[in-house]
Order: sequence, then structure tokens, then C-alpha cells
Amino acid sequence: MKNSGLAAGPASKSNFCLNHRPFASRLHSSSKKTQLRKLVVPRAVVSPPSQDMSTTLSLANIRNSLIRQEDTIIFNLIERAQFAKNDVVYTSGGIPVPGFDRSGRRYSLLEYVLREQEQLHGKIRRYTSPDEHPFFPDDVPPLVLPPISYPETLAPCSASININSKIMDVYLHEVLPGITPPGDDFNYGSSSMLDVLCLQALSKRIHYGKFVAEAKFRDQTAKYTALIRARDADGIMELLTDKAVEKRVVERVRAKAFTFGQDITGPLGAAPAPAAAATNGAGQGRLKVCPELVANMYEEWVMPLTKEVEVLYLLARLDNEEGNGAAAKL
Repeated sequence: MKNSGLAAGPASKSNFCLNHRPFASRLHSSSKKTQLRKLVVPRAVVSPPSQDMSTTLSLANIRNSLIRQEDTIIFNLIERAQFAKNDVVYTSGGIPVPGFDRSGRRYSLLEYVLREQEQLHGKIRRYTSPDEHPFFPDDVPPLVLPPISYPETLAPCSASININSKIMDVYLHEVLPGITPPGDDFNYGSSSMLDVLCLQALSKRIHYGKFVAEAKFRDQTAKYTALIRARDADGIMELLTDKAVEKRVVERVRAKAFTFGQDITGPLGAAPAPAAAATNGAGQGRLKVCPELVANMYEEWVMPLTKEVEVLYLLARLDNEEGNGAAAKL
């Protein structure tokens, strides 16, 4: 007879005793197990707050936010500058990506990567935040997180103002050719991912003009109200423009681009070379991005587009209060 794997004799009795304990003993053991199970039951998931409790979008925090966004933009430009321009990334059908627009045109690799990222980020509430604007606003997906409410800092017209199509055009034709060497180095994936970061940072900075405009409106309500009712876009532009502030921004961005873009080769703790050195050739070859190009980008594109957003917002600022019609659209 083959060994069944069960011990014989005393061992069998031992096995029997283990599996046939008195009822009271088994009941006591079962009770202890139940208690242990109660101890390890996970606590109920706490629902997220229904309102954003941070001060990130408060009017008082606007200046600090704009300064931090300068850092983000410059660092993203530095990262993108390490690769060639790679024109095929921006050509429809240049790379056969599995994505098409509503007319049947195949997306470029940049468009495909950007849209795919917006599909993911849109599900987790990125584009419910008033300081975020999708490049594919008609394709934002349903949320997988419960919606969150934000303080009503901006007027309702804010939701209809999105100039990302202009930002994309400026980036592709004005910014990108200046920060990248010409040619093709086959780093298509890296180039497109870094392009997305640059575009999103520029979009956030430029659309922050809504918050700037709201702060200015509250500071000079009577003057802006008169201009808005007169539909005087040129007058609004003149009132909101502060040349001295714009000059300081350009100088600060130039200095940051020079500081962030240089390799630290001297003794640690030594003061960085003055930013002016970048314009006369001193150390220019060691810079990761041209400070003058970044400064010009701000002066010629970022600030003018920001002010365009401000004017659009202000022209529609009183629409809900006065029933003047729909908010401004491009």
C-alpha cells in the first residue's frame, strides 16, 4: 500500500486532535480571528474636499506666480534646446501616428503627444482649474475624479477665452527655430515631450492675463467700466499697459536665462557673471539657451499675447452683469 502522505499512529492522532478541537475552543479561536479581521479592515476612503483650499489663484499671489512661471518656461526651453529642431515632429503625417482630427487629417507627432497627454490630464481635473487651458478644448474627456470647486476669482466670461492656437503658431514659427539647432537628430519622442512642456508653460503664463486683468479692474473699476461700456479696446490696452513693469520683466527674464543657462565651472559660491556678458560674446558658447532670445520672446510675444488676453477678458467682464451677450471669443 502506498504511503498516502499522512503520518500513521500517534501522528495521526495528533492530526485528528488539531482538526477536531472541542467546540468551545474552536468558537474562542473563531472569535479571536473575527476580532483580528476587524482590526485590519481598511478605513473608509475620505471624500476629497469640494473646494480648492490653496491660495494659488488668489489675486494677491499673482505676482509670485508669474515670477515662478518664468523659471518654469526658461528651464523647459533649456531642456528643448539640447535637441535639433526635427521638423518631421511638426509635419502632419510625417510620422504615422494613430490619430486624426475631425476632418480626417493625420496629426503630427507633436499634436498626437499633446492630445494624448490632455486626455490623461483632463480625466484628473487639470482643465477644470481656471489657470489651465487645453489645446484641444473640444476633446476634453469626462472626469474620473469628482469635480472640485474653486474660489470665484474670475468673471464667468473667463471660460470662453482660449488663445492656444496663437500660442502654438508663435511657438512653432518664432520660438522653436531660435532655441534649437537646425537639422534632424532622430530624438523625436524627446523633442515632442519637451515641446508639450514648453507649450503648456507658455499657455499658463499667457492666460494668467485673466487674473492680471481682474486685479487691474478691481483697482480701477470706474475707469475700466467706462472703457468697457464704450467698447474701447485701444483705450483698455493703453490703461493696462505699464512700460516700466514690462521693462523690468524683460530684464529679469534675460538675467535668469543667463544664470540658469550657464555651466558652473568656477569655484562653488562664486558670483555668476553679469548677464550683459551674454550680449557681447563673453561665455556665449557655454550657454544652453540664448538669454537675448528669451528676453525677446517675452517682449515680442509673451507679454503682448498676455495683454491680448487681458483685453478680451475685460471687454467681456461686465457681460453677465449687464446682459450684453456672450463672452468674447476669438
